[in-house]
Amino acid sequence: MAQYFYRKNNFTARKSVGYLIRRLNNLMMPQAQARFADADLTLTHWIALLSLRDSVARTCSDIARHLGHDTGATTRLIDQLESRGLVLRRRDDNDRRIVNLTLTAAGRIASAELTPRVIQYWNDMLANFTAAEATTLIELLARLLTRMEAEPTSTAERPQPQPPPKHRARKRK
Repeated sequence: MAQYFYRKNNFTARKSVGYLIRRLNNLMMPQAQARFADADLTLTHWIALLSLRDSVARTCSDIARHLGHDTGATTRLIDQLESRGLVLRRRDDNDRRIVNLTLTAAGRIASAELTPRVIQYWNDMLANFTAAEATTLIELLARLLTRMEAEPTSTAERPQPQPPPKHRARKRK
């Protein structure tokens, strides 16, 4: 049986996983983007390149889903990367409706050249963490991500939430 962590008496914004993740993202994006201010590519370009490099994504819609962008904006982003010779589009051999993306050699070089900016950013942010704490944080976030990716997104697919079990006093005979 699932154990419930949150209750009405311990659920506050600053203790909410959702609030904390959202706040971290809202702070991280402009801070990390600032590390790309003098680069030819943006943080978003780099994320798209890294997604392809690490096989997190293989299509424009995969990248859109991971970035949280609409497909039109992502198509423009991929157009920019393709025009710079960093990405190639190829029709899928099995399904011609699918357009697969691959990094070119120049795309691999560009992502590798920009990666130290992100590494330095995260090293700066994790400076007060021990290596063990940083490893634990990453492992826990990865575990939460896996769980959330497995969760159905449509209401019809989602099981109805069950209230926490109530402890009833036994009746005396």
